[in-house]
Amino acid sequence: MCYLLHGNTHAKFCIFHAKGLFMSKIQCWCRANAMLVISLLAAVVTAFFVPPDRDYLGYYDLKTLACLFCVLAVVGALRDLHIFSALSQRMVHTFSTVRGVCTALVVITMFGSMLLTNDTALLTFLPLGWFVLSSTGQEKHAALLFILQNCAANLCGMITPFGNPQNLYLFSYYGLSTKTFFSAMLPPFILSTVLILLCCLVFPKEQLSVPEARIAIDSRRAVTYGVLFCLAVAMVLRLVPYVLGLTVIVLALWFLDRHALKTVDWGLLATFAAFFTFSGNLARMEAVHILFARLLSHGTMLVSALTCQIISNVPAAILLSRFTQDARALLVGVNVGGAGTLVASLASLITFREYTRRVPNGGKQFLFLFSGISFAFLTILLMAMSFLNG
Repeated sequence: MCYLLHGNTHAKFCIFHAKGLFMSKIQCWCRANAMLVISLLAAVVTAFFVPPDRDYLGYYDLKTLACLFCVLAVVGALRDLHIFSALSQRMVHTFSTVRGVCTALVVITMFGSMLLTNDTALLTFLPLGWFVLSSTGQEKHAALLFILQNCAANLCGMITPFGNPQNLYLFSYYGLSTKTFFSAMLPPFILSTVLILLCCLVFPKEQLSVPEARIAIDSRRAVTYGVLFCLAVAMVLRLVPYVLGLTVIVLALWFLDRHALKTVDWGLLATFAAFFTFSGNLARMEAVHILFARLLSHGTMLVSALTCQIISNVPAAILLSRFTQDARALLVGVNVGGAGTLVASLASLITFREYTRRVPNGGKQFLFLFSGISFAFLTILLMAMSFLNG
């Protein structure tokens, strides 16, 4: 009898322990994919007010999803080839001071975000920044470096249609011309670049030596992936039909680098799809439609920037595009609005996660410094753009 009781107790303990581990894994996954969880919940809640029907099919911008997938896949292939690390190391080794190296890392991230998406640029270059600082005993500068790299990715990636995910969406949704896009984004881009470079002067001129690791690159694959990246860019710019480009890129990577296809940020694509559902449903609610139409009539740029502070810039772009035709103001607002709170941009959440993984007890200090710099950038950019737009 005692044996049976002991056996039952042990079995219950094992079940309880297994449930605990399962719930712990779910919580970790939810924290790591917070934006996806929020977007799915938003889609599900609005579906109760607007039940699924045939009109749902019109919510999804398949071209945007296809272009984003292709950019992420090709960038993943280039990263697997270690080409970004090799280029970064070569650039960093031309400098010999903390200021020079940190500025170089910020500039690398800046240009990387113009060609990659901002989150991909950060996932590529933040680890390099930590490697350089930690291997030279300069970890104390990591928080400021990560924050400026984050600003560079968020605010300098705005200059290309594929630099920020919301740009790719709005460029496709409104059918913007390249001239219209660049004329809208050039002023905030120039101001952001100047502000970021001025902040880099805070780093000391202390001398250091940067270790170098040899990286072998397959030149043939590098050229092939370069061609595929140009094809992805041509898709974004509407120079190549997206179905053709998607087919070529998927087939090429299927034979050359299947790992790149597997490691595409499917969570980001799913987040886009969920927010398409959420915004599409909201647009069909008359009361919500009237509310946003009235708000946006008082200033699309300001309202969109403030909306980003609550629901992040990608969902803000998708949501507000349903209620305004002022594409230029919305474009500027959701890009400038990437500064400010930690949730204003998915890239900022990535930066915070990458920093706290390496400095577990530095979260509060990081948030304090991040908030001060990010809100200063947001305030200056909004004031400047409001002045320029009269």
